Amino acid sequence: MAPLAVVACVCAMLCAPAAHAQPGEPPAPAQYPQVHIEWDVPITMSDGTVLKANVYRPADANGAPIDTPMPTILNMTPYTKLVTTLADSGMSVPGMSDALMSLAGRFDLTGTPFTGLADLVNALDGGFARNFSIDRDLIRSGYAQVVADVRGTGFSQGTWQVFQDREQQDTVETIDWAAAQPWSDGKVGMSGASYSGINQLQAAEKRPEHLDAIFPVVPGSDLLRDIIAPGGGLGIGFLPPWLAGVNGLKFVPDLSSLANGTFDWAWLASRVENPAVFFDLIAAALTTPTIDEIPPHMVALLEDGSSIRTDWQGDPSRIDIPTFVVGGWHDLFTNSEPRIYNAIPLPPGEKQLLMGEWYHVSAGSGLGQEGAPPRLDALQRAWFDKWLKGIDDSLAGTDIADFGPITNFQQGGDWITRTDFPDPAAEYRRLYLSPQASGTAQSVHDGSLTDEPTGDPTTLTLAPGLTTLCSRDAAQQTAGLLAAFDACGKDSRIAETNALTFTGAPVTEPTAISGPVNLHLETMLDATDGYWTATLNDVAPDGTSTALTSGQLTSSLRAVDESRSTRAPNGDMVDPFYTLTLDSRQPIVPGERTALDVGLLATDAILQPGHRLRIDVFASNFPKGMLLRPLLNESELKPQHLVLDQEAPSFVSVPLVPAR
Repeated sequence: MAPLAVVACVCAMLCAPAAHAQPGEPPAPAQYPQVHIEWDVPITMSDGTVLKANVYRPADANGAPIDTPMPTILNMTPYTKLVTTLADSGMSVPGMSDALMSLAGRFDLTGTPFTGLADLVNALDGGFARNFSIDRDLIRSGYAQVVADVRGTGFSQGTWQVFQDREQQDTVETIDWAAAQPWSDGKVGMSGASYSGINQLQAAEKRPEHLDAIFPVVPGSDLLRDIIAPGGGLGIGFLPPWLAGVNGLKFVPDLSSLANGTFDWAWLASRVENPAVFFDLIAAALTTPTIDEIPPHMVALLEDGSSIRTDWQGDPSRIDIPTFVVGGWHDLFTNSEPRIYNAIPLPPGEKQLLMGEWYHVSAGSGLGQEGAPPRLDALQRAWFDKWLKGIDDSLAGTDIADFGPITNFQQGGDWITRTDFPDPAAEYRRLYLSPQASGTAQSVHDGSLTDEPTGDPTTLTLAPGLTTLCSRDAAQQTAGLLAAFDACGKDSRIAETNALTFTGAPVTEPTAISGPVNLHLETMLDATDGYWTATLNDVAPDGTSTALTSGQLTSSLRAVDESRSTRAPNGDMVDPFYTLTLDSRQPIVPGERTALDVGLLATDAILQPGHRLRIDVFASNFPKGMLLRPLLNESELKPQHLVLDQEAPSFVSVPLVPAR
């Protein structure tokens, strides 16, 4: 899922080829010299709606398609095949690809405040673009690839369904169609990033007969908690521009059909009938003044078991085919990615997980370089060679099943291989929020993290603010584009000027953190609702404060589903699963203390000697999350209070791995 600007950025990335070798990559010989394209192939769904797809097949030197049946790779996209076509055309411009590739992987801005820009540029050489769109090297090695516009987008008829049941059924029917074509051997894999990655998981959960392997990059599985309403706050930073981008792209017409007199008037009718899909929900969330006035279509979003929530809540435990999940610690869908891997009931090797220190559009940055895993397109090809062709040694002569099974970039460290995540050796430890000054932060209050509760009873007051506009969460909400500026993407000190900070003593040995984190807060409000946000940070000796993970919670939506939450052996909550329903809502009583558990997403990190651990606490998190309008009205944007008391302490539960 990407805003229009991000789509344009990715479109530019797609001009980068994957032909040159990188450390650990297969040699990727071209079995066939050319690629044949069949444009806008109609695929009729069971309800009569026609989807349009481009079919890419290997071809001989004269451009004639190869008739030998071969495996098919399907990519379902809402961003219109036009993006793929334009990118594919860009690849053929003489010299352009070589120029981009000479830049990517060598772009170094060390010592400047823009090292994040280098990370974005170097993603060009990491293989992500090939996964997002088409992979000509994969096709020339003996695969067909189908890129189809999902219902209601691109040149496909109908109303855009946004991951709902009819769209999921379309995917299954398209898989069946692809498997039945004369150029297919009946084996189908799925590829693609973001929206297309989510689509793969939804399809695999339905267990279609011909789907044999998937390779989802930066996918989500619990869309409500991933991005729509994390912690109960509307994802205002990403959703509106993304919806505007997809709704705008779907109006781009098929110009060739206009020229030859075959224009699809049913396509136009569907666009006119539903020009702005899901903007009614956004409008209701932003304008409805009170809980009692929430319209029915928005109530469904806030009701457990409603059709829309059911469609958006995946069940990876139903996946029974080989699945390779690629995610990022600061991706839009970090909440889901490790959970997807853990939920799939397959042995390691048939399921794999790769997590980098990436944002949404920087996935793959640095791959293929010395000391890093192979490029994403190399991994993807080896995955499909293994599970669709039975080739065990196409990854530099090794079996892709031996890769990982979990390969993580450990924030603050380097790439590591795990058999389990979180690390089974991790032990949750309480660190208490103390009012005593640490002398390390310029914030509303500079407190400490201590092994035992300390200090006299203290009430700290914090008002909502806008400093999070320059923060790692804000960079995440722009899919990584804001991360070009290190002051926002890699350093929290600007955001911390409107935060309560609590900083520990320097560690004396490498200290690993593995798993989800929970912040238990004793709070008090002057209104009936509020919004809390927290980050866990690695503070370097020079003062740089780097957010490792974050979480947020609407005070009145603090109820958790114990059956889906996790507690430490001592009973402390460590991974809360919020119910996020109107029925479970618990309004705050002004002036009374209320205990909250603010869950922070799982992370894999290591503090180097001399570094410190810090908790930042905010009373808002714009633009990542904003209270729904009726709850915002109840909060009155009043200052919020954190109560520090040894008798009822506030503390963070951190999963620390004992030194080995």
